Amino acid sequence: MQVVEQVKQDELEVPRWLPVVPLNNSVLFPGATVPIAVSNEETTKAVEIAIQGARFFVAVAIQRERTDADRSFDHLFHTGTAAFILRMMRGGENITQLVIRGMHKLRIKQFEERDGVPWAEVEVIPEEEEGGQSRTIQALMRQISEKAETLIQKSPLLPKELSGVPSSLDNPHRLAYMVLSLTRVDVPRLQEIYETASLEKLLRMTLKELAHELEIIDLGGKIQNEVQTKLSKNEREFYLREQLRAIRKELGEGEDQHVEVQELRDLLDQKVLPESVRGKAEKELKRLDNINPSSPEYPMSRNYLEWLLEFPWLEETKDIIDLKQAESILEEDHYGLNKVKDRILEFLSVRKLNPKIKGPILCFVGPPGVGKTSLGQSIARALGRKFVRLALGGVHDEAEIRGHRRTYVGALPGTIIQQIRRVGTINPVFMLDEIDKVGQSFRGDPSSALLEVLDPAQNHSFRDHYMEVDIDLSKVLFIATANVPDRIQPPLRDRMEEIRLAGYTTREKEQIALKYLIPRAVEENGLQTGDVNFAKGILEFLIAGYTREAGVRNLERELKSIGRKIAVRKIRGAWRKRKISKVIVREFLGAERFTGEVARRTSRPGVATGLAWTAVGGEILFVEALPVPGGKGVVLTGKLGDVMKESARAAFSLVRARQKKLQIPEKFFEDHEIHLHVPAGAVPKDGPSAGITMATAIASAAANIPVRKDVAMTGEITLSGLVLPIGGVKEKVLAAHRAGIQRFLLPSRNKKDLDDVDKQVLDELQFTFVDNLDDVLEVSLLKSNRKKSGEK
Repeated sequence: MQVVEQVKQDELEVPRWLPVVPLNNSVLFPGATVPIAVSNEETTKAVEIAIQGARFFVAVAIQRERTDADRSFDHLFHTGTAAFILRMMRGGENITQLVIRGMHKLRIKQFEERDGVPWAEVEVIPEEEEGGQSRTIQALMRQISEKAETLIQKSPLLPKELSGVPSSLDNPHRLAYMVLSLTRVDVPRLQEIYETASLEKLLRMTLKELAHELEIIDLGGKIQNEVQTKLSKNEREFYLREQLRAIRKELGEGEDQHVEVQELRDLLDQKVLPESVRGKAEKELKRLDNINPSSPEYPMSRNYLEWLLEFPWLEETKDIIDLKQAESILEEDHYGLNKVKDRILEFLSVRKLNPKIKGPILCFVGPPGVGKTSLGQSIARALGRKFVRLALGGVHDEAEIRGHRRTYVGALPGTIIQQIRRVGTINPVFMLDEIDKVGQSFRGDPSSALLEVLDPAQNHSFRDHYMEVDIDLSKVLFIATANVPDRIQPPLRDRMEEIRLAGYTTREKEQIALKYLIPRAVEENGLQTGDVNFAKGILEFLIAGYTREAGVRNLERELKSIGRKIAVRKIRGAWRKRKISKVIVREFLGAERFTGEVARRTSRPGVATGLAWTAVGGEILFVEALPVPGGKGVVLTGKLGDVMKESARAAFSLVRARQKKLQIPEKFFEDHEIHLHVPAGAVPKDGPSAGITMATAIASAAANIPVRKDVAMTGEITLSGLVLPIGGVKEKVLAAHRAGIQRFLLPSRNKKDLDDVDKQVLDELQFTFVDNLDDVLEVSLLKSNRKKSGEK
């Protein structure tokens, strides 16, 4: 060993073939001296051969997989290190201790096995000489040296004696290898860096790993400081809390926590609860008693206990069902709606005869302002129950129905449980208002949660996420309302019985105004009964000129506006009791907002009056057809939907096919384009029920025959000319009645739907039932003009 130390490294010649010593847990860099322990028989034999005949050199190569048993050459990297054996000592249990020094970087050309010992043909890779020439190399070396010094100072695992060593190294390769040995880079990454041929790339990779190591050390120190600070803070809080408890005890003051827990325990003892709820409450009370009041869990546990103890698990009102009283309540609160009232009385009668029956969920369907919500209040009055209303419009989160889980901060039960707790009984009349407007989002589907609420077979054990116990909702009388039932999900709609409220006639609105709306407007505006007195026919003028709705909500708004105007003039002394005339209505409300458009719009050929169904009731729908010379075909405008466009094309084809029968000039459709327009172009329109209206408008325009101005029609048309039935008949009939239509064309198969229409309305309209387009045109086109057109 003494001889070796006296020989310079450059003078040690590396043989062409060297025995191989595999390593699996580190990379041996040139210039590094490391001890290794050898237990493998082949490796021990290779070391002995190196000492005897290979000039003390071995080829050190890294294994790709860290297994001692697998010595396949395929698992050895082909870039290794020529190592010089400095010392060899044999120990017990066939373990040989070696001290080796890395001398040169090697490229292993091939492996060969001789007598069970792996040999390698090697080639020394010379180091790239750029140390004193490139400024980039010098800058990188300086950066590495500075960061290495910082690492030595910060790392508790590195001896401080290494300080100054990195900056003393002039060889860039030796500097990189020495610094890499100080880091905790894994072996595959070290081998990747070692195989790098470019000196600049080697230094840059070394600098990157060094910076990563410093970042980890800084982060570890920060985490350790935070932990120590937190422990110190907790110890301080505990010490102060114990002192505070001792002071309160000496002063004889009771602790707030024990007072709250005792109050909750007293309430639990007094409350009659189901066994499952009582067990849950007692368990939570014991937990609360052991929680520190300053802990965030304390108010969460206390609030949960309050919900358990204040919810009306067994409190309920007794039903008092008197049919005469119920009938008088319905008559007192609502005018008309006879079929709806009859269904409600049937519902109440069945409940009186069989109180335990799980009756249907009633769903009042109709446009706004027809009294759906107030019907629910009337049912609650008739039963003697509390009334709860929950607006579902815009609800998109399932947690609004089922509640939030207690793990969330600020968690609460669902709105159904909240409302039942608010009224204090387990059997209120619960109205789910606007159930068709329930939304759906990434937070879940509230409609699916409502399925369990409204299903009589499931709601006896409704599970709220917050309450965590079964809740019996079977005693709650659920009632729903909707404007458009088609928007309700089919499974939810299937659980409800729909009761339709189509709207009011003008005469019904007058009676509602006299009986309900005017007295309410007088009371709310602080007036006297004689201050608001309408002359004969003025209410009808107000309804027709200032409101156009199926319900009476806008009518009530206009009456209250009149009441406010009268109140101002009464305060000024400028109002004396007198009948309200048209002049006064115009003075208070301005000019009429709605006028009779039927006569004006049907004053020329090509304009037909149809009817449409909307979520707010029936509406008049005008269809205009205009022949345009110089083209052919049909142009559709008015924001029509796909179904309505197809219906228009079918109507056009049908009229063109009957050109001779309708006495239309022979080349009319070759020389003219039909522009079909449905006014109110900003409003989307769709559906097949305007088929006969569009066919009539096209036929009228092509034959130059006006449509009768007092006729309205609805029905689907086919290419064979048949008129098919449609829906929303009652709403459309009421709309025609409001608009002053005298004659109504209706598909014959819709005749049965008139049974739902008020008799007074039927008496004031003349109905003609049609089966085909010929029947429609026979009634709708003016006969005198038809003769003149034929003469031409």
